[in-house]
Amino acid sequence: MTASRPATDPQAAANRAANTPLDGRRVRVAVVGAGAIARGGHQPALARLADEGETETVAAVDIAEDAVRAFCSEAGIPRAYTDQDRMLEEQRPDLVAVCTPPTLHRTQAVAALRAGAWVWCEKPPVPTLADFDAVEAAEGTDGGPYAAIVFQHRFGSGARHVRHLISERVMGRPLVAHCQTTWYRDADYYAAPWRGRWATEGGGPAMGHGIHQMDLLLDLLGPWTEVRAMTARLVHDVETEDVSTALVRFANGALATVVNSVLSPDEVSRIRVDCERATVELTHLYGHGNDNWRITPAPGVPDVDVTAWRDFGVDVPSSHLAQLRDLVACMRAGERPRGSGADGRTSLELITALYKSAFTDTTVRAGEIGPGDPYYTALHGGAPGWAPAGTRTAGTEVPA
Repeated sequence: MTASRPATDPQAAANRAANTPLDGRRVRVAVVGAGAIARGGHQPALARLADEGETETVAAVDIAEDAVRAFCSEAGIPRAYTDQDRMLEEQRPDLVAVCTPPTLHRTQAVAALRAGAWVWCEKPPVPTLADFDAVEAAEGTDGGPYAAIVFQHRFGSGARHVRHLISERVMGRPLVAHCQTTWYRDADYYAAPWRGRWATEGGGPAMGHGIHQMDLLLDLLGPWTEVRAMTARLVHDVETEDVSTALVRFANGALATVVNSVLSPDEVSRIRVDCERATVELTHLYGHGNDNWRITPAPGVPDVDVTAWRDFGVDVPSSHLAQLRDLVACMRAGERPRGSGADGRTSLELITALYKSAFTDTTVRAGEIGPGDPYYTALHGGAPGWAPAGTRTAGTEVPA
């Protein structure tokens, strides 16, 4: 994107947002980034809600003028821009969907928030906890605007039902869990110069691929307390890892294993939680519906209980649409949406702790990584063998 002009005063933006209620009118949306995720994820969801009278997409932005004009033509979006600040000033959107690479998310989200717009930002949210905290600091108070991360796997009927079963201890205490994102990416995938690099992709499979299942695991089990991890480069010539494993302890006492890989020809995304009275398992790849969940009772559990557990209701698949519906409802109510603030930060904190644990060979505890910690501002933490050559961290430099 082009360089930003001075940001709008946050209080003025908050006052303007408070003076433009959404009751009785469509939510005005702008899409920033005209690539594959905007076309395949955001725009179909926005179009569906537009058909229902909830939203209208008023503009799109991309630094590549031909790309944004083509996107606008395909999607019926009336105005194309190559400058986000100009778009914010002229269009005054209520919501900005950020669909760009993660290194741009902080600047673009902060600019939108300071202009009074809510933000819906693709994952990975931002490259570091320092960036996330800067975005959160730009949010409004008492009704927004807020910035939510696209964690669509949390949404839909299956995740909602299982979250209720676990949080209410209907199946007893959660005891053991497994979170698996084992995918396959070949050398051609990493031929793109920005992939496999800390500065441009944000991290390896723990950050760029497994974040969805890890976020869903946290949404189901609640706060984590400590992590012990290992990472490796086993196949690809990259800066980041191509596989990671971790052991995670949760505040409720449950223990979990987490595996993230791009080396696995038999691709699967899986979460399994063993509770006292049943095992619940989700098996899918890039999205799930009710049929992707399975509940296996322990011996002796009454049939009436099992029948109730297996009643997921009307099937609402996980999707951008499912999350967008929730987000728009929160905007109209002036409430903080799920996947924002502390709730949106928790998976990024776990991933940061996973890298720190692996690179320092230590157990890392929740809340440990803050300002002054090298992992707060870089996921590689300046660790020898992992940080890019020439990286300076805490007065040291990784040799070139």
